[in-house]
Amino acid sequence: MPPDVCTLPASLRHVHVTEVGPRDGLQNEPVTLPTADKVALVRSLVDAGVREFELTSFVSPRAVPALADAAELVAEVRRIEGLHLSALVPNERGAERALAAGVDSVVLFVSASESHNAKNVNRSVADSLAGFERIARSLEGSDVALRGAIATSFGCPFEGEVSVAAVGRIAQHFADLGARYVSLGDTTGMATPPLVTERIEHLRQVAPTVSPTLHFHNTRGLGLVNVLQGLMLGVDRYESAIGGLGGCPFAPGASGNIASEDLIYLLDELGLETGIELEGMIEAARLAARLMGRELPAQVSKAGPRLATHDADRTLAARG
Repeated sequence: MPPDVCTLPASLRHVHVTEVGPRDGLQNEPVTLPTADKVALVRSLVDAGVREFELTSFVSPRAVPALADAAELVAEVRRIEGLHLSALVPNERGAERALAAGVDSVVLFVSASESHNAKNVNRSVADSLAGFERIARSLEGSDVALRGAIATSFGCPFEGEVSVAAVGRIAQHFADLGARYVSLGDTTGMATPPLVTERIEHLRQVAPTVSPTLHFHNTRGLGLVNVLQGLMLGVDRYESAIGGLGGCPFAPGASGNIASEDLIYLLDELGLETGIELEGMIEAARLAARLMGRELPAQVSKAGPRLATHDADRTLAARG
């Protein structure tokens, strides 16, 4: 008998999936969707069972025009009950805007590499972390939670390798600020299963109070392979974008996130619970493709579930 190459921890039963399509999925697209279309996409995802969204980012509209409607979008989606809405903030001004808009959590993001952080937020890593301390103090006494996100956690498009120690130091900083969840971002699809193992094991040693979230891009085709590696390590939190939308405008070669419907398909086939229905996600992905006016890179929304059948009488047959 061949060895079982997909042994999951017995304790792993439910997986939390955060939909980042409205933020990470749209920030790098040539088409800027109106707020009403973004709301329609969110409602379609909610109908499929999605309850947690990284909805937008309170960055400069000049830097990311596609997210200029951040406050308006939060106000509209806030009317839907039962959702957890988070938003990325790069600095204190962004945090003030996010708090005023009424998000449930703010995500403080920094790159593990100096060069990407300079391109992404025009700051050094040290300056970003110092600003986070001031943001954390401003959140004291509020109901808004603080989360962390570390871009280029598995490699940098400018510097190449990123040390696991650099990722660990930032995770420790987030833990000291009170963040319970820290996302490891695979900004340009440089993650591999060995790197996933190395970083998760290191975080569990240096920041044991942090629950890691994995955020993979499928740039080099290993997105779901890396998810599987994370699952075998017991990681139960993932971020994905409907249709495989996304990319980073400040990283050459960055392409889409792992597709939410592809992720749900994998988790379903592994017998893991998400509370999200695959058929509904396929419908949401098709809506996303119509709104963007192009075919999206996801696979399951094109092929359907594994046991989807077709009419044999209407299928071309070989002759001769």
